[in-house]
Amino acid sequence: MSGLVYFGPLIALVLVLLAMSVRILREYERGVVFTLGRYTGVKGPGLILLVPVVQQMVRVDQRTQVLDVPGQDVISRDNVSVRVSAVIYFRVVGPEPSVIQVENYRQATSELAQTTLRSVLGRHDLDSMLSERDKLNNDIQAILDSQTEAWGVKVANVELKHIDLGENMVRVMARQAEAERERRAKVINAEGEEQAARKLLEAAQVLAQQPEAMQLRYLSTLATIGQQNNTTIVFPFPTEFGALLRELGERVRA
Repeated sequence: MSGLVYFGPLIALVLVLLAMSVRILREYERGVVFTLGRYTGVKGPGLILLVPVVQQMVRVDQRTQVLDVPGQDVISRDNVSVRVSAVIYFRVVGPEPSVIQVENYRQATSELAQTTLRSVLGRHDLDSMLSERDKLNNDIQAILDSQTEAWGVKVANVELKHIDLGENMVRVMARQAEAERERRAKVINAEGEEQAARKLLEAAQVLAQQPEAMQLRYLSTLATIGQQNNTTIVFPFPTEFGALLRELGERVRA
């Protein structure tokens, strides 16, 4: 009985040390191990045994992470003030540098994304921001990826979420769009008038080649107007039409 009392605390100490030495890492986790403060390797996934007190381990999640970049005030190249927000998809591909080379890789990536967003968008005008989002996304992603490579972080994708304009700029763009629609309508109307004028000129040239065709066209117009019973229209009798009738009469008698 006395022996059990004597070894009881020792057994408890051994169990505590054993619990401190056992680590279980999931498939997407890696452990950066330090022995007496010095880096000694990356372990995992699965069961990991550490020497209590002597060794410590830092867990690193290697799944793709989503980072919201808060809205940034940007002055475009054409001096338009906009507020832009974005989202970044990245993952840790190097557990060792993500722990040793940077204090907090997630915060560092977020701060770098904010400055890069302002820098890249500031080199473009407003029309480019609105119409070339894919190109801007690729440019920002390439810059971030090159900067975070030393931290063991891979930036997979960058997407611009919102480009918010001030109320004054929204009104200006609305007036600009309305003026553009009016311009297009006037151009289309002018093109229609030009085409109609060309067709009339072609028709006049064809009728001028045969004077009798003009008289027949005149008769056709009278027949069309005569179908409108509620309207009385008086036309002058052209002398050329009388000459045409006389010529037709002579041909019939001959």
